[in-house]
Amino acid sequence: MALNLFDLGLVGLGVMGRNLLLNMADHGFAVLGYDKDLAKGKALEQEGAGKNVAAASDLAALVSRLKSPRAVLLLVPAGKVVDAVLGELVPHLSRGDLVIDSGNSHFKDTERRLKELAEKDILFLGMGISGGEAGARHGPSLMPGGPRAGYERVRPILEAVAAKVESGARSAEREVGALRAPPSALHSPPSALHSSPSALHSSCVAYLGPGACGHYVKMVHNGIEYGLMQLLAEVYDLLHRGLGFDCPKMAKVFEQWGQGELDSFLVEITAKIFRKTDPKTGSFLVDVISDVARQKGTGKWTSQEAFDLQVPFLTGDAAVSMRDLSGQEEARRAGSRALLGAHKTFSYEPEAFLPHLEAAYHAASVMTYAQGFALMQAASKKHGYDLDLATVARIWRGGCIIRAAVLEDICRAFEAQPALVNLMLDPKLAQEITKRQRDLRFVLRTAIDLGIPVPALASTLAYFDAYRAARLPTNLIQAQRDFFGAHMYERIDEPGTYHTEWDEMQPGLPSLPN
Repeated sequence: MALNLFDLGLVGLGVMGRNLLLNMADHGFAVLGYDKDLAKGKALEQEGAGKNVAAASDLAALVSRLKSPRAVLLLVPAGKVVDAVLGELVPHLSRGDLVIDSGNSHFKDTERRLKELAEKDILFLGMGISGGEAGARHGPSLMPGGPRAGYERVRPILEAVAAKVESGARSAEREVGALRAPPSALHSPPSALHSSPSALHSSCVAYLGPGACGHYVKMVHNGIEYGLMQLLAEVYDLLHRGLGFDCPKMAKVFEQWGQGELDSFLVEITAKIFRKTDPKTGSFLVDVISDVARQKGTGKWTSQEAFDLQVPFLTGDAAVSMRDLSGQEEARRAGSRALLGAHKTFSYEPEAFLPHLEAAYHAASVMTYAQGFALMQAASKKHGYDLDLATVARIWRGGCIIRAAVLEDICRAFEAQPALVNLMLDPKLAQEITKRQRDLRFVLRTAIDLGIPVPALASTLAYFDAYRAARLPTNLIQAQRDFFGAHMYERIDEPGTYHTEWDEMQPGLPSLPN
């Protein structure tokens, strides 16, 4: 490979970076990788033998071998590492070059970097990637945001490597063969760049908007992911401890569910997990895995941002809290010895309970998406992202951890009502949820009787019941705040704010001590 013939450079040749580069090379693009661990560069070249892929010895060499204006993609750990790489990379770049951060960066960090690089006339995109190792290699979901000119520069590459789904397909991921965008498309006129990859197939990437909206959408994606995974963990607990199902039986249940309305990546892999045996012990592998659930913070970021925007995300909050609680191993062991709980056993016909559990999870999962999309709707206004939420749903339909059949209905809902405040107000989805609420309530009563914790399922039902309440009991909270802190309150019969001297209205009662 001669010098200066590479379409894109990638920094960070871990699992995701290496596989994404090989994906690009498979589609005919000349790509160059770099990692401080030079052994990873050699491994890349060996795996990519015969393809338009090579490794650079350092960042200066990487930049010098790229077509101008250059495009460099970063796949390194979020936080200080991104800043460190930028500090080494930027001095080698020129005005008009493009940098894409595809790690799980916090959106506020992305906003800062956008401004810093704009001062140097360098374009900067924040792009979320979902799909894990397999997605990076065969087709991920890509969520880019930032200057439109930067996106158009690399649009042919991104559309080529992203997952493909059949347009309007009910199945969450009817993947089709990759649609090759030739390297010459990088220099095509704007009209060619805006053309659809196919009239029948949709590529799971789209320009989402300005600023850090790409990383914001990925953050919310991860918050939804946390919620769905916790819901599935609770379903597993009910099946395993509640109904006494073993792994093969649970695998069969999830396989059947995955063939219907619960068609999704997470349901699919859950079935496969229950089939996997441990070569060391011969037991089913899930049974010998520690219950301490790790996290990298993206779910917590979603909850924090939801608090800041005053948009409830109860299911995600419960998921983060349960991961925190799972880490308190010694305390939980002590609690298992000291705290007595329910002693009831499951008294229903297990097979008859399964449809209720399936319907309960379906309703709760739809409402988890609803909370995440409500947060993005509010953030779009707050941060000026102008998000098209139908597009967000569309690019999540394939190559994505949270891909699911219901995203087709979500996409249609936002196409019909782009300003829809909450998906629970969409007529079709509202019907889907309400006709299953009895199942969710029945499942929760069963879990409570059995002493099985189901905070995500319970929080989701609480969200539903609170959202449909024309009047909440929070008027009492306003009265309490005014009583002890003179924080004022509003009335329902006239405008304005009011304060009451509460003790004076109750003569004869003793004053409360200070």
